Amino acid sequence: MERTLAAEDQVDLERLCKRPGDRILMAAEEGGIERIDARFSGKGYAPHRHDTYALGLTVRGVQTFHYRGAARASLPGQIIVLHPDELHDGGAGTDEGLSYRMLYLPPEDVAEATLSAGQASELPFVSTPVISDPEFQLALREGLSDLDEPIGSLRRDSLIAALTQCLQRHGGRARLRKSVLHWPGLQRCAEHLRENAVGSVQSEELETVAELDRFTLARQFKRAFGTSPHRYQVMRRLERARAGIRSGVPLASAAVDAGFADQAHMSRHFKRTYGMTPGHWQRLLHSTDWHTKSDRGCS
Repeated sequence: MERTLAAEDQVDLERLCKRPGDRILMAAEEGGIERIDARFSGKGYAPHRHDTYALGLTVRGVQTFHYRGAARASLPGQIIVLHPDELHDGGAGTDEGLSYRMLYLPPEDVAEATLSAGQASELPFVSTPVISDPEFQLALREGLSDLDEPIGSLRRDSLIAALTQCLQRHGGRARLRKSVLHWPGLQRCAEHLRENAVGSVQSEELETVAELDRFTLARQFKRAFGTSPHRYQVMRRLERARAGIRSGVPLASAAVDAGFADQAHMSRHFKRTYGMTPGHWQRLLHSTDWHTKSDRGCS
């Protein structure tokens, strides 16, 4: 399996990126799912946290990171599972450098797939962040292959179902709760935050939209989406800012257009979330001439 991954990676790297050095290749975002192919030598990311599941596949080298108070390491073929809103860093553990692929899966997709299976539960938590599992690897490789091709709705739904099953299996089935999530209201709340990411949203608005009091809303939103309503809105701003930066908008303009007070405000949130400054991220993207098929020239 390791030889297969290395061979596949070599073909993709020769096809997608002919220049050496650190770089990140980003596929076009589809329905909240993001996919990257990255290569680093030395330290790649400062401590940061996402509001999604981060599901990674180490392709070459040794991937090292700190997570939940311990140093971790992933070898080629192993899977990394990071829970939403958990602090972590990352980089290469040897002089050989590191090549890996990562899929960022929105927790609301996992929650919806769980509910559709007739299970009312909180998000599955995988306590062991480095896993060796051929079935999980196969599902993840299916989602991470052909980054220059769109996933498509049919493949996306199957991918979410398969990855959710793997997360539940390794998480021991998520614990059942006596109180059932008010899922329709939570979905309306998340949609309202997405649609109003640039503006200011007050607690009273969300109470009306979700038909829940603010404290129940805060608790249930965290269980459903893995993060708080405020951070969920900030993440949608960062997504808007990244889209602007990728398309060539100056950093200061991208910050204001996304709803941040200024570039410094955006930079603070950007580094906390992605482990690097917007300028560094921009340089890594521009270190390759690879483009996704769906948005030629802006990856």
